[in-house]
Amino acid sequence: MKTSLHLAALFALTFTALADGPADNKFDVVRRVPPEGIQIAPAARTELQTGADALAKEIDSLRSALKGKAALLDLLPDVQIYHKAVDWALRHDEFYTTNEVATARDLLKRGGERAQALRDGKAPWLAQTGLVVRAYQSKIDGSIQPYGLVVPPNFAPGGAPLRLDFWAHGRGEKLTEMSFVDGRQKSPGQFVPPGALVLHLYGRYCNANKLAGEVDLFEALAHAKKYYPVDDRRLVVRGFSMGGAAAWQFAVHYPGVWAAAAPGAGFSETPDFLKVFQKEDLKPTWFERKLWHMYDCTDYAVNLFNLPTVAYSGEVDSQKQAADIMAKALAAENMSLTHIIGPDKTGHSYHKDSLVEINRRIDAIVALGKDPAPDKVRFTTWTLRYNQSHWVRLDGLEEHWSRARVDATVDLSENAVRLKTANVSALSLLFPAGSCQLVQGSAPRVMLDNQKLDAPLVETDKSWTAHFRKLAGKWSIAAFADEASLRKRHGLQGPIDDAFLDSFLMVRPTGQPLNARVGKWADTEMKHAVEHWRRQFRGDARMKDDIAITDADIAAHNLVLWGDPASNKLLARILDRLPLRWDAQTVRAGAQSFPASEHVPVMIYPNPLNPKKYVVLNSGFTFREYDYLNNARQVPKLPDYAIIDLNIPVSSRFPGGIATAGFFGERWEVIPGGTK
Repeated sequence: MKTSLHLAALFALTFTALADGPADNKFDVVRRVPPEGIQIAPAARTELQTGADALAKEIDSLRSALKGKAALLDLLPDVQIYHKAVDWALRHDEFYTTNEVATARDLLKRGGERAQALRDGKAPWLAQTGLVVRAYQSKIDGSIQPYGLVVPPNFAPGGAPLRLDFWAHGRGEKLTEMSFVDGRQKSPGQFVPPGALVLHLYGRYCNANKLAGEVDLFEALAHAKKYYPVDDRRLVVRGFSMGGAAAWQFAVHYPGVWAAAAPGAGFSETPDFLKVFQKEDLKPTWFERKLWHMYDCTDYAVNLFNLPTVAYSGEVDSQKQAADIMAKALAAENMSLTHIIGPDKTGHSYHKDSLVEINRRIDAIVALGKDPAPDKVRFTTWTLRYNQSHWVRLDGLEEHWSRARVDATVDLSENAVRLKTANVSALSLLFPAGSCQLVQGSAPRVMLDNQKLDAPLVETDKSWTAHFRKLAGKWSIAAFADEASLRKRHGLQGPIDDAFLDSFLMVRPTGQPLNARVGKWADTEMKHAVEHWRRQFRGDARMKDDIAITDADIAAHNLVLWGDPASNKLLARILDRLPLRWDAQTVRAGAQSFPASEHVPVMIYPNPLNPKKYVVLNSGFTFREYDYLNNARQVPKLPDYAIIDLNIPVSSRFPGGIATAGFFGERWEVIPGGTK
């Protein structure tokens, strides 16, 4: 049984404010996130270091001992997370209370017990009910990432599929792996639906589940499904405070995934929230304003047409703004938001009566299960990163960062599908087996923007797939969703930050730079990118020298190239196939040119050596120290390319001055003005 002290600590973590308010609005006075830890007693440090080293040695030994035993070897992250939790706290001074010394001892003990079980050919936690800590190895950087599970008493391996609710946590600047794992061993959280799995996301720390934190949900889900019977038609996404922001985000960007969504408080967009909550005087660049469209949920509000959503706010909580502004966006679509409001001047917390009402509504929705093929789909997006709702998938846009829209209806009375689109150049209709109610063996009539098109037959398993592409303003049926030509497509559409949603490899230069000043800047920014990836996304970035890159590396990773064409051999190899010219005198992007002695390009582009992956020049993720102070700021800050002016110092917002910046066109071409 968890003590009241543990409960108080958990609630403080879950419901903490998103930032410190106006005090965090100064670019030149930025506190460290995560903060510096405290010094623990030397004897305790020595004891814990000895224990962590012993567990690391045992993990290495197990890696060898379990070769040929794939099922057991796949469970090694469940041991490694206990080592990482303590090792990182020691290496990076991330102890925040003296009580965490005892926590670290406990985690090392538990890690050792799991290691011994694996050595004995056992994994008793796989059949465990109640609170279970699990972990997986992320594809993004090879790091070990944790998640917590609440496993119901009725669970049995291989048993009946179970509802699964995701919980996204609130802001916690001290939420290390150690404190997260400890919490997941002590509390099931506030929402524990009977007979359901609950998956508590770490989300790679404190980023409101953006970028790599977003990918964490899907990696954790894929891992959990290997060991637990998950019902894909009964997935729910929930969260409160920062986690409420995450729930809004997952709901509107992935509306076809969930049976229901239940966001509480938090924020749902960037500009209005920062004005209301943060009291910030916003002065965005034109490209920052466009990039808000990546995560501003108000821009995607219509997607809730196909997703039952129950929002919650305390009556006097300033974060009620999140649901209020979503309600306004939905009203513009002739939709009304279900918004439960905690009465009696409830602040930043759940009211007990509201909890009952939220559960009543969500449970009733989930009992029916997600409709796999609704008759009508309304979907909007601004980027092919988010391109699908149920059976409608967008495969091409006419212009990124302008609104794209599809309204699609299945008309069974006429065995037809009708679609109206805007800013769409290619799309697919994808009905999985058993879901298509159109006449089997028929070729349904497709009316696409008032153009009649023939379509493939509905198959005997009641599946149906059809692809369409628009050329010169006219739609036609297509044999495939994709085409071989260079163009923006899902997962290859930018901006720079998109490279860090999949496996990436930093490529370190080994040669002499064209200009010493540029070389020094690139080296400093590379070290900054590596260190801040560790701090903000809790992983060690893969790194190799340019001369050591193999064909396998090129096939497997997005490559982040640091340096210039003289210092980085791989950059020199592909330079003539990039939309950029760069020599000792000049950097050229389109018609613009800049002195190479004081300017450096950053950009993202399909890798000429492997167009299925990205190449990035001289950049990590693009939000910086100032943006860590409020999660609504943690959105991409640079578009597809920029030329950095080294005469303007690196700041807490940018890696120098921005001489020019822009988005490439849909064929990855340079566009005058960068689609400004």
